[in-house]
Amino acid sequence: MNIRRDGGGHPYEYERKINPALDKVLSNLGYGSRAELKKLAKAGMIAVNGTIVKDPAKHVDPYHDRIEFDGEVIQYREYVYIMLHKPPGVISATEDLRDRTVLDLLEPAYLVFEPFPVGRLDKDTEGLLLLTNDGKLAHELLSPRKHVPKTYQAVVEGKVDEADRLAFAEGVTLDDGYHTLPAELVINSTEHRDDDVTVSRITLTIHEGKFHQVKRMFEAVDKKVIYLKRISMGDLQLDDQLELGAYRELTPEELAVIGRST
Repeated sequence: MNIRRDGGGHPYEYERKINPALDKVLSNLGYGSRAELKKLAKAGMIAVNGTIVKDPAKHVDPYHDRIEFDGEVIQYREYVYIMLHKPPGVISATEDLRDRTVLDLLEPAYLVFEPFPVGRLDKDTEGLLLLTNDGKLAHELLSPRKHVPKTYQAVVEGKVDEADRLAFAEGVTLDDGYHTLPAELVINSTEHRDDDVTVSRITLTIHEGKFHQVKRMFEAVDKKVIYLKRISMGDLQLDDQLELGAYRELTPEELAVIGRST
């Protein structure tokens, strides 16, 4: 894959490379650097369609050619799609000089694909985060024009009531003057803690992704979010069997939900 540099399109937009070089395919899958693969090819360790290939610059069709490395038939794929149950304390970034990132949670075998988080969750927020190297999908899910719904569960300090539900249904004005799109607020329960503080458990669906939006929406109605978890993005639901910090690849059914197929 090559990132577009022609000035057009979205920065996440990728061009698919037709019939890439053999060493590019193998290096992308973690079989070695292109310099290392050149030596391994000369040693006769790489074959295409049953024929030893000494020149790793040879162009191949990775989806149809039979490529073998040291006798092992490789399974090529261009994209990975990973569902992560992001834990608090980890930031939604590919690198950071101070904090752990979501990529630090992945096995090295996935890092060769250079995945990145689709959108972000705040450092102290947990829940569903999609990691992929499919830039087109990321653009589709994050485009403001798409209004992809995102659903959260939260614990809010204070009594969330019908007035708040109606306010959210109309959209609220944030601290910077931005008026949000209408959001669906469901009040699940209200309880009094031992310290005599009232807390409310809610479910909220928003259709945009402004910075700290859920927290700022409740601040707009004089309440404070003390726990936040994203449970869905579009029709993709967080697997409730995934523990905090755990991840897995999307199933074929989930890929279909996000408009991708195996």
